[in-house]
Amino acid sequence: MFQTNIDTRPTARLSGKMVVTMRPMKAAAAIQAIQITGRMPNVHGAPVHIGDPSLIGIRSLDTPDYGDAVPVEADEIPVFWACGVTPQSVVQASRPPLCITHAPGCMLVTDLWNSDL
Repeated sequence: MFQTNIDTRPTARLSGKMVVTMRPMKAAAAIQAIQITGRMPNVHGAPVHIGDPSLIGIRSLDTPDYGDAVPVEADEIPVFWACGVTPQSVVQASRPPLCITHAPGCMLVTDLWNSDL
């Protein structure tokens, strides 16, 4: 996961930068992934960036801000999706007096059904 230079949409009290995950893909698979995930904007949705990581403020794919590096083969391109770690980035930047969040692997719980998303 990588901290980017992409601003989140600010609210009155919260703002910060987007965190993304990166998955290396062959071009045909990237196109297919965009077509599939673009139909689900209420969950991760389509990628937020494809290609040159420096365009979104990532200096090196070898040194992620969170987690382990994933190698990109010569015939692959990096594909970046918005990540659920973004709220932690926003909390760190905004420093609210109180925040209740999740633990890794235990994401947000709501009364929404997956089928409704």
